[in-house]
Amino acid sequence: MPMQAQEIEDLIRESFPAAQITITDLAGDGNHYAAEVSDESFRGKNRVQQQRAVYAALKGKMDGSHGELHALALTTKVPE
Repeated sequence: MPMQAQEIEDLIRESFPAAQITITDLAGDGNHYAAEVSDESFRGKNRVQQQRAVYAALKGKMDGSHGELHALALTTKVPE
């Protein structure tokens, strides 16, 4: 069953409660999303470290062919 944008945001928000989070359903099918996450905890971390932290927050929802979330274009950044 496809995930809803709010479910994705809720999972990310658990790990990053003060983050600015924007979730966009790219194809309108509930399977292909884009997420932009801006959080102070990313300061001093490279992009790979930032993105790994967000993927970890998704708690396996993207794992393999059985994951509930098929595709996520992820952008992470430090607030300005």
